[in-house]
Parts: sequence; C-alpha cells; structure tokens
Amino acid sequence: MNDKVIITNISALKTKYGKGVSAITKAVKDLIAADKKRGIGSILVALDDPVDMTGLSAAAVTNANDPRQNKDAIDAIFSKYSPDYVLIIGAVDVIPHQDLKNPVYQPGSDDDQLALGDIPYACDKPYSKNPEDFVGPTRVVGRLPDLTGAKDPAYIVDLLATAAGYQADTSEAYSDYFSVSAAVWSGSTEMSLDNLFGSNKKLNLSPKAGPKWSSAVLGKRVHFINCHGAPASYQFYGQQGQQYPVAHDASLIKNNITEGTIVAAECCYGADLFDSFLLTNGQIGICSEYLASKAYGFFGSTTIAYGPADGNGSADLLCQYFLKYVMDGASIGRAALQARQDFASAAGTLDPVDVKTLAQFNLLGDPSITPVKVDASHNAFFSAKASEAKAVSVARSIERTERRQQLQAKGIWLSENQAVASSSAATQTSDSVQKSMAKIADKVGMKDPAMMTFTVEQPATAATLTSKSVGTTRFHVMLEDRSRGKNTRSKAVALNIKQAVCVVAKEVNGNIVSFRELHAR
Repeated sequence: MNDKVIITNISALKTKYGKGVSAITKAVKDLIAADKKRGIGSILVALDDPVDMTGLSAAAVTNANDPRQNKDAIDAIFSKYSPDYVLIIGAVDVIPHQDLKNPVYQPGSDDDQLALGDIPYACDKPYSKNPEDFVGPTRVVGRLPDLTGAKDPAYIVDLLATAAGYQADTSEAYSDYFSVSAAVWSGSTEMSLDNLFGSNKKLNLSPKAGPKWSSAVLGKRVHFINCHGAPASYQFYGQQGQQYPVAHDASLIKNNITEGTIVAAECCYGADLFDSFLLTNGQIGICSEYLASKAYGFFGSTTIAYGPADGNGSADLLCQYFLKYVMDGASIGRAALQARQDFASAAGTLDPVDVKTLAQFNLLGDPSITPVKVDASHNAFFSAKASEAKAVSVARSIERTERRQQLQAKGIWLSENQAVASSSAATQTSDSVQKSMAKIADKVGMKDPAMMTFTVEQPATAATLTSKSVGTTRFHVMLEDRSRGKNTRSKAVALNIKQAVCVVAKEVNGNIVSFRELHAR
C-alpha cells in the first residue's frame, strides 16, 4: 500500500551535491523504514527518472526548473497511486514552486509578479498560471526543503532524520504558545490568539519585545507570528509609527526551539526559500532555521501577504485554521489542506487578495507528521494480543482514507462551485463607482492609489440556488505604498519592508456594497 509518495529530482540533487546525493537517498530510505513502523507505506519516486515515470505513463522531468513539467509529473503520481500524502524533497532549485500570476501585482506597491506556491500540486486541475484555477485543493502535500544553492547535503539529511524520528506528544504539550506581533497590528493578533487559545495575555509586541528571546519563551510548541518580513531576509520586524525594530532573528533561534514546534507566520516572505549563500553572512532564513532546529512544520508565505490592522482576514484566518487543525490532532499536511478549504469556502466570493493568499502560503515539513497524539475514533478489532498493533494500524489507515475521500469531495465541490475573482484585471468602471472609490480612498487616507477592477463569474449552480438575480459582481482594488512618499530615507525602504495598503471594495449590481482595508505583513 502506497500511503505516502516521496518525490524529488535526483539529477537536480546530483547537480548540487555530486556524490553527496547518496547520503540523501539513504536518509530517505531511513524515513521509509520509520514510516513502515508507523503503519504508513511509503515509496520514493524520482520525477527525472524515465523508468519511474514510464511506470506512471508520464514523461520524465527533463528541466528541473520547468513548473509545467513538474506539475504534470506530480499529477501522474496522484493518478497512479492516490496517496494520502505527498512529500516533496528539495527547495525550489530541485522542484520549483508553481508560477501563478499575482492578481494584485502593481509595481511600486505590490511588486510580486508571481504568487509562487505549491497549492497547484495539491489540486487535480491541470497546469495553469491562473491562481483562481486552484481554489479547490483535494490533496495533502508538504515540502521538506534543502537549502537553495547548497553544496553540502548535511542540512536536508538532518531534516529527513527529524521526520523519521518524530514523536507525537499530548495535546497539553501544544496548548501553550509563543507569539510576537508588530505593535500596529496588536488588535488583529490579539483576536487570532483569543480564537486559538482563549487568551492573548502572552502576546509580545515589537517594539519593544525581541529579538533576543529566551529558550523559556521560544520553547513553546506553537508559534504564531504576525510581523513584517522582507525578501531574502533572515529577520522579521515590528512596527510602531516609523520604527521597524527587529522582532525575530534566525541567527538567534538555534538551540532555543523545542523539537516538534509548529509555526504559522503571516509575515511577507516568511517562507521565502531564498539563496542564503548569496548573503554576506550566509545566514539562512527564519523558516529554514526553524526546520534545522527540529520544528516539525512551518506554514508561511513566499510573497507579500495581507491582513487587517484590527480585525481578522486573509493571512490571519488561513494561519489560524492551520494551527487549529494541528492542535486538534490532524497531520500537518491534512491541517494545511483543511485550512485551505475552510478559507476558500468562508467567503461568498473570493476576492483577488484572498486568491493570492491561497496561492502563496505553503507547508514546509513532512505532511504525514501528526504532532498531537490522537486515539483511533473507534475500537480496532483484533483476534489476539499479538495482532493488536496491526489492527490499530489498519483501523487508522481506513479512517485516513475515509477522511481523504471526504476532503477530496469538498475540494471538487469548491472547484466547481466557489465564485472567485479573475486574476486578470478589467479596464472599465462606471463614473459612480469611481466616485465611490475616491470617497473610500479619502476615508482611509490614501493619497494617490493605483486602482484595478476584477470581474467575477458566478458558478453555474448559483442560478439554481436562488430566485434573486445575483447581478454582475466586481471587486475594485486600490493599492498604495506608504513607505515611498516624500520621505525617501524611510527605514522601511532601507530594509525593503513593504508598506502597501490595500483596499478591496465589492460591487454588486453597479453599487459598492462593502470594502475592507488590508496591510502588507
């Protein structure tokens, strides 16, 4: 039984590590052996191996950097094996993120041309650059990344050893948390912590807290981080006014993290797998340092992420959902899938920012890891004491398969029924809408925002669900970077922190009916 398929590109690994690839394949074999003891049947498939891929009736990947080739190959694996888990081994120079368009790309405000991510690998839709094609994920997928640009395989070998040796712990072990937030978003983070833990009393605000956290503080098993991030940076930042102090620093994490830690980071570029060897000091990123310190999972964004200052929305919600399912006893891969599905189904219509949010957040870690111990939901039948362990393993496998079928059905339903904004901006808006948007801009303090308009196609089922006319629904997005005004010496600019403010307004039947203000994390 192939419960888990481990995939990689051996040629790409050999290009990086030469003969060192043998240490990686041995570590993978050790993981497969450990999985077997846990009742999970795992196999390794090399996407570049013609023999492996011929057996799947698919073409081998000949260009490791080609998103389409990798997407087609992984789809073939799912078609053949229908695994409960897929674990991608390698960073983006081994198996790339998919090259999805950023719907709200706006030079000078949201500079991400692409919303890079792994969610297409978790969907049964064919290759596409349009993120709205992937709002109905059906698959459990996670990535255990090596270091981009590395030449020594020791890092990924250690990560594989952590996955092989992981131990689930009690729910009490995951009942406490570490959290740090930019002070300007304290209201939003307090709400998130209240939702997750029933209390926000242990929230740390930057400034003044951090980045030299004690092991007692960082030793909590659940980390929720709502700070600024920046591309190719190993630091997260707080904010109060024009102060942007360092709140969290990868170089200060080592030896302070408890094995088994689970992290959800809303920060822009929080899960950016950048090439640290290009930095002067060679310091790896925060997500990579957490994994090196034996964290079991890191859920974060590759690009600019958004959320409100005081309420909850976008990145806040997706990260909350992920942690909730992990703490309830889900594998980290299932938690990521259910979080994505809950997020996609929570809105009547997914707006362009939420489409980007779904596209950009990825799970780093072995998706089969289940940090919190759970008992089988029913008593396993066994004929003799000697067969008890096997009976429990079979029962859990059946339960897992049933859950996957339910989640697959939900993902298919979302794909076919969820109304979603197009990733391509339209060009025309009415005079009345433009006047309404100007009033909103004035209300939130925007001086000269860029504006984009997006059309929405309602699913065919919408007409059968209501006798009322839904009308033409559009979203209007205004973006402005507040760090690049008259003060060109802004510290945010120097640190490459994005200070984009985003307003998303909803139009129904020619009228603006609501809007929300979001801030780049």
